[in-house]
Amino acid sequence: MELLKIQHIEKYYGNKSSLTKAIDDLSFSVEKGEFVAIMGASGSGKTTLLNCISTIDRVTAGHIYLEDTDITELKGRQLGQFRREKLGFIFQDFNLLDTLTAYENIALALSIQKKPAAQIDQSVKTVAEQLGITEVLKKYPYQMSGGQKQRVASARAIVTEPKLVLADEPTGALDSKSAKMLLERFRYLNTEQNATIMMVTHDSFTASYASRVIFIKDGKIFSEISRGDASRKQFFDKIIDVVTLLGGDVNDAL
Repeated sequence: MELLKIQHIEKYYGNKSSLTKAIDDLSFSVEKGEFVAIMGASGSGKTTLLNCISTIDRVTAGHIYLEDTDITELKGRQLGQFRREKLGFIFQDFNLLDTLTAYENIALALSIQKKPAAQIDQSVKTVAEQLGITEVLKKYPYQMSGGQKQRVASARAIVTEPKLVLADEPTGALDSKSAKMLLERFRYLNTEQNATIMMVTHDSFTASYASRVIFIKDGKIFSEISRGDASRKQFFDKIIDVVTLLGGDVNDAL
């Protein structure tokens, strides 16, 4: 079942005297329950693409559909409601509120949706158990490690059971052990909870946890590969091959 459809989107920055095309006639779709990674060098347009899908930025041309909703047409209150109810965001710098505990940070999205207190409590505890952060629920962000903060941020993103989880370089600020733990949780959420995840990353190891990788170059799709029945190691090797063709520094990708 098709969840997300990108149709001929373009994104320009600047003015007539200095115009930059960040996305150039880009089209693809994501099925419900897919885990898709977007890769590309700095300036390739991958983060701009994620920002357009997340409605943080607006496309210059083209359309983006989530289920039957054309999100490029949403404005004002409709746009706010769409973000709250349909999308989950995971940022590289966590974006946790320092004055709230982990429990309160996760519960905030449900409180905004005016969910009953008993339901909020059950949902927070369930997602905390799934992500292995039950022991930090009473802690404030300054009392947590980077890996714990990123898993709390991930819990906040998925606790509302959004249609689509968007992750921007989620492992960029983590050490290798924390990154691997987070990616294993992503894979669990994808395979066991049927969460649809789109993740922007420059890192081949991180991308190898996805089921499909789309490579972006100069605002266009350069290539895409699917994992299929391959092992994660085999898929990693395929990703490295494409990164090499893409002209990236493979040493940076490892």
